[in-house]
Amino acid sequence: MTAAEPTIGVLALQGDVREHARALEQAGARTLNVRRAEELDQVDGLVLPGGESTTMWRLARAFELLEPLRKRIEGGLPAYGSCAGMIMLADRIRDGVAGQETVGGIDMTVRRNAFGRQVDSFESDVPLTGMGDTPYHAVFIRAPWVESVGDAVEVLGRAESGPNAGRIVAVRQGRLMATSFHPELTGDFRVHHYFADLVRRAMRKED
Repeated sequence: MTAAEPTIGVLALQGDVREHARALEQAGARTLNVRRAEELDQVDGLVLPGGESTTMWRLARAFELLEPLRKRIEGGLPAYGSCAGMIMLADRIRDGVAGQETVGGIDMTVRRNAFGRQVDSFESDVPLTGMGDTPYHAVFIRAPWVESVGDAVEVLGRAESGPNAGRIVAVRQGRLMATSFHPELTGDFRVHHYFADLVRRAMRKED
């Protein structure tokens, strides 16, 4: 593993695993599907993909991954969560199912399915801090939004139009970042490049 070519894992329990792997490879990273705790020791960063957050939590518990994930992230492993992955990285969730747990790490409250159900999926342009001047054309599918953040959390993007304009949809806290939308479903790899660069900086102890 080198700083020029980090190995970034994709949590491969459920969700858009292949799509994230392809985007990460476009960003200059090697990828590894992560299903076992020991595989977490082989990666420089980790993507928690979109999917269904309750299913992802239950599978992580069944595969005995939940606690190892928490320990690695608490120990400084860079991680990026999209949609369901955003929920998994949240310290607090609203509208979760009874007993639903998260990995945590980002001091934020996320509302599950806040933008609506599958039939309410939509696309919208979102300006993203640090990812160029052109707004990102984002795909939202049963998407959460961030209701509140702590002082250490940087807001990278907000919804700009519609009845939910102003809602937070992209955040970063140190080595952790998350988006409500699915960048892996577009041909725009800026979010994955941003995360891969974050991983490289962490490997060089710059961040």
